[in-house]
Amino acid sequence: MILGIDTGARTVAEAEHLLHTVVRALGLPGDTVGCTHFVPAGLAGEEPHVACSLAVPGPVEPPPGPSWALGDARTGPLAAGAALAAAEHAARRSGRVVTYPGRDLLAGTVTVGTILGDSAIDRVLLLASPEPPHAGTPVLTSDHVRPVWRDGLMTLLTMPAAGGRLAPAEVPNPTPCCADHA
Repeated sequence: MILGIDTGARTVAEAEHLLHTVVRALGLPGDTVGCTHFVPAGLAGEEPHVACSLAVPGPVEPPPGPSWALGDARTGPLAAGAALAAAEHAARRSGRVVTYPGRDLLAGTVTVGTILGDSAIDRVLLLASPEPPHAGTPVLTSDHVRPVWRDGLMTLLTMPAAGGRLAPAEVPNPTPCCADHA
């Protein structure tokens, strides 16, 4: 079962924190597959925001605390965002995968082959390249590996890095827009 969770998180970091909190509150393993999903303005409220999805072994009760909008909820202002997140995850159509089996093994520099062999990631792609990277190519993870669902596969997008290495396309602490010319 895929659980959709939408509390109206404004940032990816806030949604990631929510996802980790729900995993702990439900007593799920830390490598449970959990994702963040962008919810467009108007679908579940006036502002765009970030919802979450989480693969769970069966029906669950929402944890105590804030008002949770679950994927099977039919009412409430955030139910549409929760339902969108759950549907996208279930179809493996979109979503930024935050928690997954093997995530903790992808620290420092590892090879493409290690990523594919030791984690739930199905494929590694190099941006703007028609060919996948060689299994022995080192990937500098910066301890931040966030694959996405693409074509039904958990896919890590990478980009060239110094020294013939690759790096995940998503960096851990991106420079905010306009930081250098505000």
